[in-house]
Amino acid sequence: MYASKLFVKALEAEGVTHLFGVPGEENLDLLEALRDSSIRVVVTRHEQAAGFMAATFGRLTGNAGVCLSTLGPGATNLVTAAAYAQLGGMPMVMITGQKPIKKSKQGNFQIVDVVDMMRPLTKYTRQIVSADTIPARVRESFRRAEEERPGAVHLELPEDIARDDTDAFLLHETKARRPIAEDKAIARAVEALKNAHHPLLVVGAGANRKLTSKMLRELVDHLQIPFCSTQMGKGVIDEEHPLYLGTTALSDGDFVHRAIEAADLILNVGHDVVEKPPFFMHTGRRTVIHVNFQGAEVDAVYFPQIEVIGDIANAIWRIKGALSRPEHWDHAYFDRVRRRFAEHLEEGTRSDAFPMLPSRIVSDVRQAMPDDGILCLDNGMYKIWFARGYAARRPNTILLDNALATMGAGIPSAIAAKILHPERRVVAVTGDGGFGMSGQELETAVRLGLDLTIVVVRDDGYGMIRWKQQHMALPDFGLSFGNPDFVKLAEAYGAHGHRVTKAGELVPILARCTEGVHVVDVPIDYTDNHRALNVELRELAQLV
Repeated sequence: MYASKLFVKALEAEGVTHLFGVPGEENLDLLEALRDSSIRVVVTRHEQAAGFMAATFGRLTGNAGVCLSTLGPGATNLVTAAAYAQLGGMPMVMITGQKPIKKSKQGNFQIVDVVDMMRPLTKYTRQIVSADTIPARVRESFRRAEEERPGAVHLELPEDIARDDTDAFLLHETKARRPIAEDKAIARAVEALKNAHHPLLVVGAGANRKLTSKMLRELVDHLQIPFCSTQMGKGVIDEEHPLYLGTTALSDGDFVHRAIEAADLILNVGHDVVEKPPFFMHTGRRTVIHVNFQGAEVDAVYFPQIEVIGDIANAIWRIKGALSRPEHWDHAYFDRVRRRFAEHLEEGTRSDAFPMLPSRIVSDVRQAMPDDGILCLDNGMYKIWFARGYAARRPNTILLDNALATMGAGIPSAIAAKILHPERRVVAVTGDGGFGMSGQELETAVRLGLDLTIVVVRDDGYGMIRWKQQHMALPDFGLSFGNPDFVKLAEAYGAHGHRVTKAGELVPILARCTEGVHVVDVPIDYTDNHRALNVELRELAQLV
């Protein structure tokens, strides 16, 4: 059999259903093999978008998403997506082409060392130098991508190797059970929880797994322990739960951090060092229990006293089984924080100001989304407002990136989510800056016949950096740009365009965005960011 055919069969054996990418001439044999396979090839308009889509497939399923590019510029365009998946803990396999390696007739035309380029950005990167090694290389790539902590891997398939004959046989997946924490570690954690008076659960990115989410919900209900989440831990436990305190969307000084400061014990589940975590390591003031698949990566701001290492869901189940809620636990202060934070989040949600206030946009989008709807955020100032104010009811219903935090991922992520879940509502929220980096994928969404809504919050500039600039008392400079007419642009791509002209229009417009691809242009007013998120917020939080 041709090596390319074997390669595709190996992908099928791994359960691959979709492959995203921009093929080149070095991929043509592989592309021909894909034509006769069960794998759906989704051609994108940029390799970076293909990588974001593959990473989102991995994030939502736990099985590695797959993307494809040619050599040289195609492969270099995957670099940002590789970092996105690697830092975000999303399983993804990248396949890149290469010129023939046994004979070269074109010198170094388009040649860069892609394997070395990918090395610092992936868990595993290899050039396939023999057709006979394809089954082992593919199997190892998927194993590495999917095992904890998940991430990006890369395989380079040279043009001449893809055409070789081989009689190698496929290697099928073998299931391995994760190791579990030792009994002594569980006992130490239980003892520390018994001795605490003001314990707090913090849910991080690593807890966003199906079984872990179930066990954490049971733990919260069993112990009645207050909890908060990091941005990538949103939705692991229903955020309408009466014990939910909020999301750590800001670095410090807000209501959630007041609760963290009051805790004498932090049960920190799924902590991922790539997220900007809340600062809660104060020597001698509190105990921090690290529950995760791997040991803590210790640095100057994170050095937990107790570590419970192993399968998280199993560890939480055992802690729950060994502990009843101690009578001396007191979370009256946490209750006050929760009430005051909820009141604060209501501010501006009914404002008729136009351009619209961020809090009103968040509230209106939440109103338009069903509980199982998937909201895909790009990166910008609005992400902080959504992280704080958008209540996620289920795991993976708000997809945001608080690891690489790259612009341009929102629309590709939404396309992947809709392909995977055609029965659910999917809405992307992107700034005008992020839209400019991936707006060409409107054509992909239209071509695929997706029912997808894209909300573009427009401030004609890089709002997040402008907020930082304002916080540093610097003049507004160097962060403004122009925009196209988003309604006409959407229509040029074959999508539907809508323009919000007053605050009350957003909800009814979103209600009409059902069939087909819709782009909604929403002017946003960020001028009050500094007061709302820096000055006044800290003053209010001090009053709890």
